[in-house]
Amino acid sequence: MAARIDRVITSGIFSLDGEDFNVDNNVWLIGDDDEVVVIDAAHDHDPILQGVDGRKVKAIICTHGHNDHINAAGALSDETGAPILLHPDDQMLWEVEYPHRRFDDSLRDGLKLDVGNHQIDVLHTPGHSPGGCCLHLAGDGVLFSGDTLFHGGPGATGRSFSSYEVIVESITRRLFALPGATIVNTGHGDSTTIADEDARLERG
Repeated sequence: MAARIDRVITSGIFSLDGEDFNVDNNVWLIGDDDEVVVIDAAHDHDPILQGVDGRKVKAIICTHGHNDHINAAGALSDETGAPILLHPDDQMLWEVEYPHRRFDDSLRDGLKLDVGNHQIDVLHTPGHSPGGCCLHLAGDGVLFSGDTLFHGGPGATGRSFSSYEVIVESITRRLFALPGATIVNTGHGDSTTIADEDARLERG
């Protein structure tokens, strides 16, 4: 049976390098009718809790440490008791939002996370941020790309701790190795597929 995948859209402010931007974020819930993991708890934990709908939250997974992907994680963890997971290379970004709170556990490349009868594989894909990660639900042919890959190309670079060369390397080496039919559920905006993004990426 396929995993249950729900999307909650929240809105708020993304802040980096002294600038603020209004953004809509995709918060992804993966699991079944009994338990769930939350990917990128953004802006407001209340609509996320509504999407959880009474299920056990096994983990709150942060694809990276930008504030608009973690700023509801603390409140959601407090409400549910779920641990917060982040790659340690983004600790400096985490500390901007949570100077007095540590995340609970570390993501790492190759880590396997279980929810229900489903397995999620962690792919470390730096470039948008040093600790950026994607989450691959291989059994269902679905990737959750955070801000690494969007409908239309790579995530933003050119700001602190980011690199276009590194993100392109991550995408071409790690993500384009996945089957072309893999659905890519992104951190903002519409979903896409690996094949579509492979065809349009400008490799320079």
